Amino acid sequence: MLKARFVTQVARLGKKPPPGECNQGNDSDCCKEGKLYTTYKCSPTVSSHTKAYLTLNGFEKDEDGGAPSECDNQYHSDDTPVVALSTGWYNKGSRCLNNITITANGRSVVAMVVDECDSTMGCDSDHDYQPPCANNIVDASRAVWEALGVPRDQWGGLDITWTDA
Repeated sequence: MLKARFVTQVARLGKKPPPGECNQGNDSDCCKEGKLYTTYKCSPTVSSHTKAYLTLNGFEKDEDGGAPSECDNQYHSDDTPVVALSTGWYNKGSRCLNNITITANGRSVVAMVVDECDSTMGCDSDHDYQPPCANNIVDASRAVWEALGVPRDQWGGLDITWTDA
C-alpha cells in the first residue's frame, strides 16, 4: 500500500534587511527584497536513515544562530555537538535535549537537539533577516562537522542521514 504525504508549502515574500541587521556568519544568506521563499509546516518522515541536508550554524552568543536555543534558552559552545532541526522534525520541541545520530562521510556522531531551524518563518528581525529553513535541515555546530571528518573548506552543506539516538 502506498502512503501519500502532502507537504504544506507557502511562499513568503523577502524583505530587504535594515543595514547591518542580517547576520551572515557561517556564510548565511540574507533575504532579498521581493524574492519568494518557500516555507514548510512539516518535514519528511523520520526513519532509521532519514535523509537530510547538514548546514553549519553558530550556537554561541552573537553568531548566526541569533538568539539563545529554544530548548533551554542557553547558548552552546561550537565545540559541543549540538543541532537545530527543521520545524517538522523539531516537532514543537519533542526532540529537545535528546540526541540524534548523524552519519556522513563514513563516520557517525551523536549530537544533542537544542534548537529549531524555523521552516515556517524568516526574513524578519526574529530570524536575523535570514530566509526560512528548508524542511530537511540539520543545522549543526562546528563540533559535528569536525567529528564527521569533513575538510573545513567543504563545510556549509552536506547530504547526511540521521536517526533518533
